[in-house]
Amino acid sequence: MTVVATPTISCSVLEEAALQAFTSSLTGPVVLPGDADYDEVRKVFNAQIDRRPAVIARPLNTNDVVESVRFARATGLPVAVRGGGHSVAGHSVIENGLLIDLSLMKQIAVRLSDRVAVAQPGVKLGELIVETEKYHLVTPVGTASDTGLAGLALGGGYGYLAGKYGLTLDNIVGMEVVTADAQVLRADAETNPDLFWALRGGSSNFGIVTSFDLQLHFQDDLLGGMIVYPFEVAREVLRYYRTIAERAPDELTVWAGFFTLPQGPKAVAIMLAYSGPLQAGQHLLAPVRAFGNPIVDMVQVRKYSEMNMLLDEAMPVGLNYYWKWSGIKGINDDAIETIVAYADQLPSPQSAILIDTMHGAASRVSPEATAFAHRSVPYGLILNAAWDEHGDPEKCIAWARDFAKAMAPHATGGVYVNGASDEPASSAYGSNLERLAQIKKTYDPTNFFRHNKNIAPAT
Repeated sequence: MTVVATPTISCSVLEEAALQAFTSSLTGPVVLPGDADYDEVRKVFNAQIDRRPAVIARPLNTNDVVESVRFARATGLPVAVRGGGHSVAGHSVIENGLLIDLSLMKQIAVRLSDRVAVAQPGVKLGELIVETEKYHLVTPVGTASDTGLAGLALGGGYGYLAGKYGLTLDNIVGMEVVTADAQVLRADAETNPDLFWALRGGSSNFGIVTSFDLQLHFQDDLLGGMIVYPFEVAREVLRYYRTIAERAPDELTVWAGFFTLPQGPKAVAIMLAYSGPLQAGQHLLAPVRAFGNPIVDMVQVRKYSEMNMLLDEAMPVGLNYYWKWSGIKGINDDAIETIVAYADQLPSPQSAILIDTMHGAASRVSPEATAFAHRSVPYGLILNAAWDEHGDPEKCIAWARDFAKAMAPHATGGVYVNGASDEPASSAYGSNLERLAQIKKTYDPTNFFRHNKNIAPAT
């Protein structure tokens, strides 16, 4: 009797077969180490994040996302999801795992009947605004046109129109979501309302959103821009900023910032954005524009898309970044002294400080109405440590961490998830963390989506 040996298949062949089957199942491309475009595709906004995924899937539609989730579950590969790739903390790319890169999913449709924009997750803020502005319609978004819609919206969405229309997540009226078990679900106020609640502020913990329905609002041009002052009058400028920020109507957003001018000296600025009638805005901003002796007054009538690009040059793609964001209870004189002292020690020409506000419509939403818990925090302090190839990473990171510690007496203890770095999840999700953990247990009990500011499933 002749015994025929059963052929064995090596692990590498099995992996190759699985990879080929996965590639064939997708409409979009799969990029692997060694491919000509691999290094370009894996790049993200923050040059400090240099990770090499084992596989990069680039979906073109929802089914591609479903197949990507199935492939990850079958192979045990850890997963990162990228929309715009703007996560400074590095959540947009993963080492030796599967990167689901949504950046090719860029469709935008404006539904005029109910003033809703339907946008895919690869859309960037600038692209969304340009498309909706054709109809004199906008939804409130963030302040850098290169930022991806998906990450911004799932985490919050501070911006120049938040006082008038709320955060970006407040304007989400529905979503299509691929869950950890590769199911496609609708999430809105009537369908899977618990998932809808969690997605609006719970970041990327609950699934991959493949379509956003965003409420649009009629909006004509804004009156806005920066008024820049010499650093020597920083204390006076911050005191004045505090006064006008406390009195600002819903239509007026007032921020402050510190940065280094191209010519070399440091400067302090007040950023204004008025979204009401322009004549009323000119009258309202006249005393602000008359304050002190500014270096330059750049306030003018702008489209929202132009206003949204004002900070782009200050945060270019490809620099090294480390951010700290702290909720601030108030800007009293002691806080001003600390801010000015650290502003005087900016660790690099690219580093900057921004003080934003939560007011108006965004602040009137209950902290329990969505997963975003920081509604009563009047100010946010953003410490943007940034450096190029000539900079000192240790110096820049230490400056941001020391600054955050020095501001602790004035801080709420909460952090904005989109600006979080090494803070715990309890700081990002606050009083909503327990409910979020229960919902996580329902929709992602194995913590499949964990490459993020993670919410562990309730035990």
